[in-house]
This record gives sequence, structure tokens and C-alpha cells, in this order.
Amino acid sequence: MNDIRRTFLWVIFGFSMVLLWDQWQIYNGHKATFFQGSNKIVAGNVQSTPATAPTGRGNAGPEVGSVPPTNAAPPATVASTGQPVATHELVRVTTDVLKLTFDTEGGSIVQSEFLKYADASDKTHDFVLLDQSGDRTYVAQTGLIGGAGVGPLPTHKTVMTVAPGGRTLQDGSDELVVRFESPEVTGVKLIKTFTLKRGAYAVALKQEVINVGNVPVSPQLYLQLVRDGNKPKGESSFYSTFTGPAIYTEAKKYQKVEFKDIENNKADVEKTSQNGYVAMVQHYFASAWVLADGIARDLFVRKVDTNLYAVGMITPLGVIAPQASRTIEAKFFAGPQEEKVLESLAPGLELVKDYGWLTIIAKPLYWLLDKLHGLIGNWGWSIMALVLLLKAAFYWLNAKAYASMAKMKAINPKITEMRERLKENPQQMQQEMMRIYREEKVNPMGGCFPIMIQIPVFIALYWVLLASVEMRNAPWIMWIHDLSSPDPYYILPAVMTLTTVLQTALNPAPPDPMQAKLMWFMPLAFSVMFFFFPAGLVLYWITNNVLSIAQQWIINTRMGVPPQFNLPKF
Repeated sequence: MNDIRRTFLWVIFGFSMVLLWDQWQIYNGHKATFFQGSNKIVAGNVQSTPATAPTGRGNAGPEVGSVPPTNAAPPATVASTGQPVATHELVRVTTDVLKLTFDTEGGSIVQSEFLKYADASDKTHDFVLLDQSGDRTYVAQTGLIGGAGVGPLPTHKTVMTVAPGGRTLQDGSDELVVRFESPEVTGVKLIKTFTLKRGAYAVALKQEVINVGNVPVSPQLYLQLVRDGNKPKGESSFYSTFTGPAIYTEAKKYQKVEFKDIENNKADVEKTSQNGYVAMVQHYFASAWVLADGIARDLFVRKVDTNLYAVGMITPLGVIAPQASRTIEAKFFAGPQEEKVLESLAPGLELVKDYGWLTIIAKPLYWLLDKLHGLIGNWGWSIMALVLLLKAAFYWLNAKAYASMAKMKAINPKITEMRERLKENPQQMQQEMMRIYREEKVNPMGGCFPIMIQIPVFIALYWVLLASVEMRNAPWIMWIHDLSSPDPYYILPAVMTLTTVLQTALNPAPPDPMQAKLMWFMPLAFSVMFFFFPAGLVLYWITNNVLSIAQQWIINTRMGVPPQFNLPKF
């Protein structure tokens, strides 16, 4: 029974880790390791005169019969005179934290650099999120579409003129304004005014639709994020985080969509709403379009070309009389997933920092970690302090588990002798074992449940450390300059392996030699993975292991069971 109990513990541990690993893979768009037509706005071209166009809520977008390749030259945009407009150009603007590149073709945002975040693979360069280059497509676009019988309107392919003005946020100034104006297209002009604030990753966008024609128009405004389906550069192969579109509404809350589900037409999201946002999410960073609550919108996710996907929303602007205008405001966010900043921008936007199914536990843990950092000033020491507090909170549960283990260890010689004596009579062996447990008042499962209760908390803390952008480029001591990257000298993983060996060796060795060997396989196998994990995660596990060893050693000593390391005999 002693063997069964230990085996059961390791099975629980191993199966939990296997399930966790599989859920990472499935949750983030990969295949499991162990268990295994529509309306479109096109990134390359929006058809303003589709065969079937949306006329109100409930439509996902204009119908597109064919999608041009992304490297095809865009069609010329023609002004009301019938003459092609000027070639588009790039406009770069810079604040104290953000550098955005606009394209006068549509006034789209085609690149975003974060001046306070270095690139993970090259610390001399700023991190780039949105980008439009040879191997990357990740852009933010807006434009107008009309109903059936309506001619072309200004879209993200319409070349606009940019108003003169400063392109760098000056000292003493708190905002920077960039204004784009389209030519008249079928009697309609579109003016986009972007306002960038000091210290902010959110950009205010005011879009003014002017009817300069002689007949009423009923345009619809779309806002979309278009991205390729590639994983972020430099992502680890040993752990996976979600990359892809997300939609949030008050009704259905946070809805993630895997690229493969869009590919297979299996994406299931809310189609209409009067609140929420659309976003593109990846590890540590996100972008999002946010409309104010109360504005009706249709929501969509779709494939727009080979390995190119879009998430967005369409909102009707109503009837605009001749010589009248309609203005709608939105926010565009592109930046790090700083929880407090996201909470201040829009309801539910903090959920792009995704803790998965343990969010209810993870959010308080992050709050506590943030408070500790405010006191200590170093994320590495804050991680260790948080683990110390958790171990203190669970002290009595752990004490109960370790006390049970100590009792089992104390009677282990008696169990071993009995097994050897009755090895030819298994039935009598089991009866004798139960008798020993009754006489010694030992519950063979007594150490399991206190440990199982704590598993969700420590898994949630794992997700907090994995998802928090604050760990990125955060130093700890000496050679650890980035808690989000693996230890460059593998010192922490080696210490982690050593503490795992010591913790395993403190447990009673099973009488069966084969079980004794198998008991070592799981912890050693997972220790290898930690050589490729971020240093912050490894530091968390080391701290947890050391505190567990210390507590187990103290409890064993108090109970009169001399602590000893039962190393395997291979």
C-alpha cells in the first residue's frame, strides 16, 4: 500500500503535467502532444461595390469574389476628376514611448515600435509589433463600405493626403496630431485624425465622413487588424502562448480564435454587439480597436489570403444628407500587456493578458506580486517573496502532508520486511499491510490531498510569470539580465535539477527496485525542460523546492524520523 500511495502521487503529478502541456498546445493553436464562401473585407482590396453588401446589423462584411495575392500591385485609386492620385508615402511619427509608421494609402498604421522595449533577439533595436515587410504582415486599417448600388467609397486602399505638421512629440507638449484626408470618392470624403499622447500606447482616432455630393449616402465604417498566421519571432519550442485574434463583448466576454479555426471555417464568435473590442494577441503584446459602448457593430474574423487573417468590426453610420457629415471616434491600442494600463482603456481589455482557466486565481497573485515589487523594486526578489508568502499560507497543509510522509517513512522498514516475508502470498501481504496501517494510525493517502489542493495556485502563479510583460528585460542579480529569457549559463536550471533530486531523495524509497527507478524518471525528465524555460519561472520553482525541502526536513526531525536522502541504485 505504501508503494501504491507513492505511485499514485507520481501518477497525479505526471498526469497533471501532461494535461497542462497538452492544454498549452491546444489552447494556443497547436496539435496536442499526447492526446490528440463568407463575406469578407480583404487586406489587399476592399470591394466597395460587392455583389451582396451589408445593409445593416447582422452582416459580417462585403462579399468578395476573389482575393488578389498580397504581393500584387493595388488598383489605382481614382479621384472625382478621373485622374490617378499621387503615389502613397510613409509617414513616421514619434512620441516618448511609441514610434508609428502610417501609410498615406488609406492612412493605415503599418509599423509600431516600442521605444522602451528592446527586441528579444537584438537588444540594440526597439521591439516592433505591427510591421509590413517581406516576411511580415501586421497592419491596422479602416475605411468605408456602402450598400448595394453604391459606388466605391474611401477605403484603406485610397491614397490620402497628410496635413503638414510636426512628426515628433516636443518637450513641453503632451500630444501629437496627424491628419489624413481622402479625395472625394463617389461624393464622399473621409478625414482621419490620429492623436498620440505622451506616455500612452493608445491612439485616439476621429473619423469624419463628409457627404460632398448631391444625394444622401448610408456608408458603413470598418476597423480591422490584419496579420499573418506566423508565430512571433523567437518563441520557445518548450512552452507556447496564444497568438491570434480575440473579440470581447459584454455578452460572451473574451473569445479567442485560433488561426486554424478560421482556416477551417470553425471560428465561433459573437457576430453583433453594442460594446467591446477586437484585438490581435501574442506573448507580452497586443493591438486592439475599441469603439465606445452603445455603438452598434458587426464583428468578424476571417481568412483574407494565404496565411493572412483579419479581425474587425463594421458599424453603420446611418443616412448622411448632402453637404452633411458624421463623426465617429475610436481608440487604437498597440503596446505591452500592462494589466493596469489595459484596465484603464476599456472594459475587459486586460483579458488579452491571458491566464487561461485559472484567471480567478492568477489575477490576485499578480496583484500581490505587483505590490511586492512596489516594496522591493526587483522582480526576481519579488518572485521569491511571493513564493515565500504562498508557502507560509499553505504551511499547515504542507505540514500535514509531510507529517504523513514521515509516518510512512518511519514504518517503511517494517513494510519492507513484511513484503519480503510474504512475497509468495500477495493476498496475505495486503491484509498484513492494512493491519500495520491501522496499528500505526497511518493513512497512506494522507499526503496526497493537501498537495493536490495547492496545485491550481502554483499553476496559476506559473501563468502569471509566463504572461507578465514586466518580466521582459527585467534583471535579477549578476548574470540574470532578463527574467523572461533562459539563463544564458544554465546555472539556474542546474540548481533547479539539484533541488528536484534532493526533494525526491527525501521521500521514502519504494521497496520495489523498479518502482524506485521509475520514481526518478518524471522529475528528472521535467528538469531537462527547465533548461529552456525563462529564468523567472525557474527561479520560482527553485524557491518553491528549497522551501519544501526545508519544511520537510524540519517536520521529519520533529517527528523523530532522521532525514536521509534515498538516492536511486541504478
